Amino acid sequence: MRLSGITDRLLKENTMIKILAISGSLRSSSFNTALLRAAIGLAFDNIDILIYDRLGNLPHFNPELDTDNPPAAVKDWRDQLKASGGVLICTPEYAHGVPGVLKNALDWIVSSGEFVNKPTAVISASPSPDGGEKAHASLLQTLRVMTAEIVEESKMLIPGVSAKLNKSGEITDPATAQELQALLNALAQAITIASLQFQS
Repeated sequence: MRLSGITDRLLKENTMIKILAISGSLRSSSFNTALLRAAIGLAFDNIDILIYDRLGNLPHFNPELDTDNPPAAVKDWRDQLKASGGVLICTPEYAHGVPGVLKNALDWIVSSGEFVNKPTAVISASPSPDGGEKAHASLLQTLRVMTAEIVEESKMLIPGVSAKLNKSGEITDPATAQELQALLNALAQAITIASLQFQS
C-alpha cells in the first residue's frame, strides 16, 4: 500500500516512516494498548510503529534530576522520541484527565524538547459515551504548550471502546478501523512532509 501526492518521493527511496506509539495505560489488558497493536496491522508497509512500553519505569518527575545526565529510563525515553519521525498517543481518561503515568512522562520532555515540531496524533478511548473527551482535550493542550505539531486529521475519540474490540484485542467495528487507518495515513503524510522540508 502507498501514500499519495508529496509522499511518493520518499516511498520511491524505500524510506521507512518511524512512529513511536505510546499508551497512557499500564494495564496489561488495556483497550488503548490493544488499539495501538491493531494500528500496526492497519499501517502501510513502509510505516514502522514501535510501541513504547516503559512509561512505568520512569521516575517521578524531579526538576533537580532534569539535567544533561538524567536517569537512565529518562534518557531511553528521550532517545526513543528523537529516533521517531512522529508520535501516536492513545490514552484512557482517569478522573476527567490524563493518567498520571502519561503526564509524568511528558513532564520529562518539557525542557529537553523532543516534542518540538514533532508530528503527533492523539487518540482517547473509553468505555464511556464521550470517548474520554476531557483527557483528549487536556492532552492536546499539554502537547501544544510543548509545541508538538498536532496533525488535525490525526485526532480521534473512541467512545464505547469495549464494544469495538474482541477478547483478542482486534477491532470488530469497521468504522473504527477505517478511521484509525485514516489517522495513520494523515500522520504518516505529515511526517513525510516534515522530512522533505528538513531535507530542502
